[in-house]
Amino acid sequence: MNDMTTIKRCRERGFTLIEIAIVLVIIGLLLGGVLQGQQLIENSRVKSATNDFNGIAAAMFSYQDRYGRLPGDDPNAGKDRGDSWSGDADTSAEGESSSKGNGRLDALSGEAFDGKGEAGEFFQNLRSAGFISGSPTEKDARALPQNPFGGLTTVVSDEVLKGSGTSGLNGTKICMTNVPGTSAIALDTQLDDGKIDAGRFRAASESAETVNIDSAGTDSYNEDTNYIVCYRI
Repeated sequence: MNDMTTIKRCRERGFTLIEIAIVLVIIGLLLGGVLQGQQLIENSRVKSATNDFNGIAAAMFSYQDRYGRLPGDDPNAGKDRGDSWSGDADTSAEGESSSKGNGRLDALSGEAFDGKGEAGEFFQNLRSAGFISGSPTEKDARALPQNPFGGLTTVVSDEVLKGSGTSGLNGTKICMTNVPGTSAIALDTQLDDGKIDAGRFRAASESAETVNIDSAGTDSYNEDTNYIVCYRI
C-alpha cells in the first residue's frame, strides 16, 4: 500500500521552480532571438532601399552623361549604340519611342505606378544601357523594379506630396510603395530631416485602393502604417 502511494505521489509531482525558471529563460532567449532577427531584417531592407535611391540616381546621371539625354526622354534609346536592347518600347506611328526628347522627364504621378509613358521607359532605358539589372523589354508595371519592402519603385517628375503650408516636391523623385512605418522613419532620418511633410524626403499613408501622392501626411509617422515615400534626387 505504501509503495502504491509513493508511486502515485511521484506521478503527481509537478515541475520544480528551477525547471520552470530554465523553461522561462529558454523562452526568453527564443523570443529575443526572433525579435533581434526581425530587427536585422528590417535594418537590411532599409539599407537596401537607401542603396536603391542612391543607385538609381547615380544611374540616371551616368546615363545622361553618356548619351546627353535623360533616361525615359531618349528617342534614340537602344538604337545603334551598342545597348543590349533594340528599342521595343511603346512606339508612335512613326516608329519612334514615345519619349518626346524634349529635355525633361515627363513621368506623371497619375500613371507612374502603372509604368506608363516615360516612367516605364526610364527604367527600360537604364536597363538597356546596362546601368541597372533586369530585362529592358518589360513594359508597364512590369518595367518597375520591386523595392525591398515588396512594393514598386518608380520615378515621378510632377509636383507631389505637398506639405502643410509648404509647396510640394518638385524635380525628379524616386518613389516606393508599401514601406512600413518604422522603415519610413529610418529612411527619412537617414536621408533627410525626419519630418513626414517637409524636406526632400516625404511620405503619405498608403491606401489599399489607390496610389495617391498629391499630399504628404500631416501628422508624424505611425509605425503601424504603410507609406508611399518619395525622395528628390
